[in-house]
Amino acid sequence: MKILWLSHLVPYPPKGGVLQRSYHLLRELARDNEVELMAFIQQDLMVRRFPSIEQGLREAHIALLEFCSGVTFFPIPSEQYRYAKQALALASLATPVPYTVNWLRSSRFRDAVLARAPRGFDILHADTISLVPYVDALPPMPSVLDHHNIESHMMLRRARIDRNWLHKAYFLQEGIKLQNYERLVGPRFGLHITCSGLDSERLRSVSPNIRVEEIPNGVDLDYFQPRGGEEIANRLIFVGTLNWYPNRDAMIFFVDQVWPRLKAAIPDVSMDVVGESPPGTLLALAKSDPNFHVHGFVDDVRPYLHRASVYVCPISDGGGTKLKVLDAFAMAKPMVSHPVACEGIAAQEGRHALFATSPDQWVAQVSALLGDAGLRRRIGQSARELVVERYSYRAIGGKLQQLYQGLVPTSGK
Repeated sequence: MKILWLSHLVPYPPKGGVLQRSYHLLRELARDNEVELMAFIQQDLMVRRFPSIEQGLREAHIALLEFCSGVTFFPIPSEQYRYAKQALALASLATPVPYTVNWLRSSRFRDAVLARAPRGFDILHADTISLVPYVDALPPMPSVLDHHNIESHMMLRRARIDRNWLHKAYFLQEGIKLQNYERLVGPRFGLHITCSGLDSERLRSVSPNIRVEEIPNGVDLDYFQPRGGEEIANRLIFVGTLNWYPNRDAMIFFVDQVWPRLKAAIPDVSMDVVGESPPGTLLALAKSDPNFHVHGFVDDVRPYLHRASVYVCPISDGGGTKLKVLDAFAMAKPMVSHPVACEGIAAQEGRHALFATSPDQWVAQVSALLGDAGLRRRIGQSARELVVERYSYRAIGGKLQQLYQGLVPTSGK
């Protein structure tokens, strides 16, 4: 098949979150198909991972051309000027179209998409709902919309839990607009793919008469493998981009509400926090507490995971499934998690992870794992077995290939 893949970001390097999912799904589809990539450049993602945007784009272009038939990058107009995104967010208050969609408006991207129409693609893949206007611009063809999160659900959840009334009001109106938009555009796609059955239920509740299939987030099992003999006693770890609000809020909760109680219970407990853009609260604690280490972005997270005794994931917001959880499972790391952090993953409490919500529960569950090497081994091994069985990218890519073939009756030509 010939596939045109529209992306809201440059899916490289495949380290963390949406970058990891998009890269691996692209690579798996390209094994048996001709895939052309058109991607927007999110500058904040590039500058945090490369010395310069220009170098990052060069490296990404070379890497992605190893399996894509064509790769083209485009700037985001709303990122070209200072305060342009804030101005667009305010202007979007007066339109029925949500900011989440207006954010990626680009006449240059639209013209480039239209120029590719005569090339006879079999499938058009839009990697997020923000790209729907470009699908509408093309002649009818089998189209797929990927939902890394159910955007309306994530926004409405933010409206419920945010304490700032201005934020609550903004998230509420954006969430309602997104629901209306999801309901409107849903029937235009022959297939919607989500990360989990839970997200599929959320999407169907908004747009019931659509076809939805789960393509779960996966893990590179060759890259993330357990290795014994390196654990540091009573060492915890959290990994995640810390300017992403669910990760940031989770760690602020942990250091404010859990860490002091945990130190009182286990005086020699220590922790690594790995992730770019750490907030001041974490940096200040790292300066005052020699057992609390903040590392920022690292190119290879595996050495930090190898030496950890327990992975903590106190994320209680956001959507989709958490790739950081699957990576930790693949490394056979025993985990204490908020239940929300494991949403969409077939993780059973007590078998693949321990769950906690209140500060006292966090202290009890972390203490239980740190104090019982046998329990850590059992939980970690069960978690590894789960990802091997259900979350390898090769198996996930094979399912996606079959779904695409089903949309194109002539794909066997």
